[in-house]
Amino acid sequence: MDNSLKSDTRVSLFHASLVWPLQLEPLLGKNAEGRHWEVFEGTQEKHGWRRLDDEFTDDTSQFKERHYREFVSFLPYVQRFLYGEGRSPHVSAADPPGNSPMHVFRRTDIAALRLTLRQGQVPIELHIVHLDLYFFHDLDLVQLNVEVRADNLALDSVRDILFRFGRAYPSGWNEEGEGLHNSYMAEWLGHDGQVVARSDAGHRDKYLGFVCEHRSPCISEHWACLLRPLVLAHSTEPGELRYRLIEYHRMPVMAFIALEQPRLLSREEWVRIGLATIMHPDETLPINEPAVAEFEQRYCQDRFWTDSDVGPNTRFICSGNSLTVVGDASKPFFIDSERGVLAQFRHQYFMVFLIAHLHRAALLVFSEVLVDAVNDLDIRNDVSVRRFKRRIRANFETFLRFTHRYWFHELSERPHVQAIFRLCANHLRNDDLYNEVRSEIREMSNYLDSDSQRRQSNTVVRLTVITILGLIATVTTGYFGMNIIPFGEGSVLERVLHGLVATSIFIVLVLSAVSRSKRLSDFLEAVADEKLGLIDKIKVLWGSLFSKER
Repeated sequence: MDNSLKSDTRVSLFHASLVWPLQLEPLLGKNAEGRHWEVFEGTQEKHGWRRLDDEFTDDTSQFKERHYREFVSFLPYVQRFLYGEGRSPHVSAADPPGNSPMHVFRRTDIAALRLTLRQGQVPIELHIVHLDLYFFHDLDLVQLNVEVRADNLALDSVRDILFRFGRAYPSGWNEEGEGLHNSYMAEWLGHDGQVVARSDAGHRDKYLGFVCEHRSPCISEHWACLLRPLVLAHSTEPGELRYRLIEYHRMPVMAFIALEQPRLLSREEWVRIGLATIMHPDETLPINEPAVAEFEQRYCQDRFWTDSDVGPNTRFICSGNSLTVVGDASKPFFIDSERGVLAQFRHQYFMVFLIAHLHRAALLVFSEVLVDAVNDLDIRNDVSVRRFKRRIRANFETFLRFTHRYWFHELSERPHVQAIFRLCANHLRNDDLYNEVRSEIREMSNYLDSDSQRRQSNTVVRLTVITILGLIATVTTGYFGMNIIPFGEGSVLERVLHGLVATSIFIVLVLSAVSRSKRLSDFLEAVADEKLGLIDKIKVLWGSLFSKER
């Protein structure tokens, strides 16, 4: 690392939370009608994930103030999404209170993450705070949350962690065969200190072979191990619950950094902290790049940054894919885990970040389903056409439920919470993406409606032609008293044969009329056209009956 970029600054307290959205494949076989989290919970004896009850338990002593502050930070409709509907002793049995559409699973068998950021460096051990999986009703996606913490780290190490940690697979390899941009080694440690799983970024042939064979990236083994029994969709590993990546391999991350005297940081250090996830720690600061030149205007929320001795000197930096909170470690309120900024970071701001990335991930999944449906469509195959229509209509219905259940612009009446949400959503382009997906789904729906109307119109035309022809026959037979040929005479056998022959003749006539109903409708239009002469109308009739052109 360039000496000019080195810093002696120490980070007293470091928290980081990864929020990794993954798309879930539709369930198949006996579980096709089930829900992902139900199948997941049904196999819990085979893995370490357990269903997590929320903080709203019968024992009020277990409900902490930080949970209360989180709850009241959000507007009522967001509360219903996050925590379910309110409970009351006066509830109609016909309309019981609904639970939250969010289903959380947690594993507690992993105690730490040991990171060797670069070859030859001393490993850094991060304590695991939470390992959670978030499933959502009606959405085929899951979000992995990995929350870690550490004390007394060098600021340079923190920036390196933010850059290298949270990468699903290496972006390439150097001459020595080491993965680029990812940690040299990442190891999950159990409570006994034993390694549960470790990364394999150096196994280049594994990644090259997987992409060559499956046209899809392969994730590192330590992430694959953490997610099991969820299995990568294109792998040969058996499993009912399968997932695929939604975006780039870089996982969204939140970071809480408590420093001594953050006011002493230079602008370059602020830029490197705020853009740590996308800016290599060793590269020279690109001062002419808009992200750097307009750093404060684009990414900083300085409502609580006064740059004075009295404080609070807390700066929020959001680039969409990352949210970093930097503050003064000497201020008790900043590092208070029950009432302070740390508590808000782990609760209110975590939920804000989770919801913003839920919106983006869900919209990308909707778009992916549309693209996949169009790619699989073969207009020459009736089965393919029917499958396409079912998928488009099901996607449209799910999108409507997403709009009314999950999609909102206002999360909180607290200005700073709402400001962070809008800053994050704007950088993720959620509103633009929503409008694009809604437009695509609406176009698909309009196409299906117009196609359905066209088919109904053709059916009405055919029925009209048959009705007119039948009207001629009905009037004629009515004039002769219905029975032109006496049907009641002769033996039973003669009458049966007579009925079969007559029925066959009528069936042939009706089917012939149906097969040429489109052409006959042209003749009927010609008959109604007063501008055409008799000869022209006869020509139209002749062409309708005997022309081979369609």
